[in-house]
Amino acid sequence: MDKVLHIIGAGLAGAEAAWQAARRGINVKLTDMKPHKFSPAHKNPQFAELVCSNSLRSDDFEHNAVGLMHEEMRRFGSLIMEAADACKVPAGGALAVDRNGFSAYITEKLQNHPQIEIIAEEVTEFPAADAPLTIIATGPLTGGEFIKAILQKINHQSLSFYDAIAPVVYKDSINFDKAWYQSRYDKGDKFDYINCPLSKDEYYRFVSELSAAEKMPFHDFETPNYFDGCLPIEVMAERGVDTLLFGPMKPVGLTNPHSTEKPYAVVQLRQDNKEDTLRNIVGFQTKLKYGEQERIFRLIPGLENAEFARLGGIHKNTFIQSPVLLDEYLRLKAQPNVMFAGQISGCEGYVESADVGMLAGYFAACLLNGKNPKIPPATTATGAMQQHLHDTTGDYQPMNINFGLFPTIQGEKTANGKFRKIKGADRKEAYCRRALNDFDEWLKKADV
Repeated sequence: MDKVLHIIGAGLAGAEAAWQAARRGINVKLTDMKPHKFSPAHKNPQFAELVCSNSLRSDDFEHNAVGLMHEEMRRFGSLIMEAADACKVPAGGALAVDRNGFSAYITEKLQNHPQIEIIAEEVTEFPAADAPLTIIATGPLTGGEFIKAILQKINHQSLSFYDAIAPVVYKDSINFDKAWYQSRYDKGDKFDYINCPLSKDEYYRFVSELSAAEKMPFHDFETPNYFDGCLPIEVMAERGVDTLLFGPMKPVGLTNPHSTEKPYAVVQLRQDNKEDTLRNIVGFQTKLKYGEQERIFRLIPGLENAEFARLGGIHKNTFIQSPVLLDEYLRLKAQPNVMFAGQISGCEGYVESADVGMLAGYFAACLLNGKNPKIPPATTATGAMQQHLHDTTGDYQPMNINFGLFPTIQGEKTANGKFRKIKGADRKEAYCRRALNDFDEWLKKADV
């Protein structure tokens, strides 16, 4: 088999897949429609653009599933994690990045790799059955003639949900007579987050205005099917007047230096770029009309004069029925020279998308080098996500990595060989210990 791999789409999954294959001696042709054409949600001409948040979520690999995935990817030699570590900005226990620097880093690495050829054009036709091995990593916003070609090939076995993005404000427009710097429970650097407090009256007025505000309308043929991990803030408010107090506006772990009165609710803003001139409003993804966003978000104390670098929005995400359509190596069962990776396959989140791209690049390189890819064990974050894409039965939905996808752990052997039951908070730590041990063992056999 010719050692050439075609990859369509240079988002996080496609970029990572290209990197993994190229570093294993495969000649990669990476095709993306940028900079000639953009999806409705994309604006940056560079690769691996972060459309929504600039956060890759928790970086705690001892207690958190996504932090565990970070660590596994680092150990595997992930380009996405290399870029994230190089471009990180303060965010407490989270891994957040300067989004433009992050994309620029990845783009430069791919453009300068001797075995990666960049092709700037839009793909409109599904790969032929006799075409070279191809990874489709066009993301959840795949559209135009290409999505029609994909749907025709898979007999329209696709699904969709709606995703929203949060607004970004200029930091110098925040009123620090009311706002203050502090991370929850003082984790990380105190400058990681800016906090805006609301009294009880201010909170309920905010929720009332939020609930009554004008939203962007759906077309008659559209049904609002949201991903639970990224609900618009107004949809959260519709689920109960106090819902936000247990979500993005929870006041715990914070002390207002401007007042002895404990805030009833708090809005946090996280650093969005390396220069720290921009801050995004954490958890405030929205589908409100632009004018309503400015009016209502300026009701938040500290943001009364906020200037917005970007307002929130909503877009439709498409994913395929991977457990039905793909084999264990992410190949289309009906046409094995085509693979799918990233969010179009039904994983959810930046990290998960890159992780599946990492696996796809590894699988493809093994196949082209005449080797049998080794499937990572389901006890690892990477293996648990692969299993979700391959083995899920029943209602298939996009999924972030979480410990619920892992095989249950009841206990572990102690140093003296005895069995110890694991309960409560210790269980997450045990999941992570087991995962990294099993991941390292897999790496030894995976011929990476």
